[in-house]
Amino acid sequence: MPVRVREAAACFATYLVRADAARAVIAYSGLDVSELLPGRAVCTLFFVRYADSDLGSYGEFGVSFMVRPPGAERARGGGMLAGVSDVRRVGTGMFVHWLPVNQGFTMEAGRSIWGFPKELADIELRMGSPYKRCVLRKDGRLVLDLLLRPGVPVPAAGAVSPFDAYTNLDGVTRRTPWSISPRGVRARPGGALIRLGNHPIAKELSELGLPKHALLTTTVARLSMTIGDATEE
Repeated sequence: MPVRVREAAACFATYLVRADAARAVIAYSGLDVSELLPGRAVCTLFFVRYADSDLGSYGEFGVSFMVRPPGAERARGGGMLAGVSDVRRVGTGMFVHWLPVNQGFTMEAGRSIWGFPKELADIELRMGSPYKRCVLRKDGRLVLDLLLRPGVPVPAAGAVSPFDAYTNLDGVTRRTPWSISPRGVRARPGGALIRLGNHPIAKELSELGLPKHALLTTTVARLSMTIGDATEE
């Protein structure tokens, strides 16, 4: 430890979803979502192609939510910017709700080392053109088909400050520190086209309000990461 990812390409589609629906989805974790706007939580769908890492090369898809740190007290008062002020006051983390991969070794390592909710799935990634696409199938059923349109270049140099990823597997919530260094970042408002299938996870996403207009889409041409030790919360 830490585990290192030396080369990867990643894509993110971020949505504002109903906070009550998001709370219902992650209730098993004991964590609470961050309400960036009143009644609205942040859900991010992402897909990654790992080209060179300590866990090998593989494809990955994820469903995550912005969450409050465990035990953080919610500030009193309201207003449209109360959620933003709360995030600035107590911080935030990323709760990884679902994390299918297409290789067995990284699945076993992710589950046993960090408690990541990794499962095997059929993940088709198309990363070679400005339009990025992920087609995800699980147990022979379509989960989703997600297409991201190209954005405009945005500055991103050096390592991003570490952030915390939270997971819950077999009833145990864990916190894992990450740090990332992105290069070749493009972003835009909207920019995501999503088609949901008939898998139970697709139904769960539909209950969050998807498909809908994305708040933001981001693509990262080259990404390196370090992943630290997990601790139980």
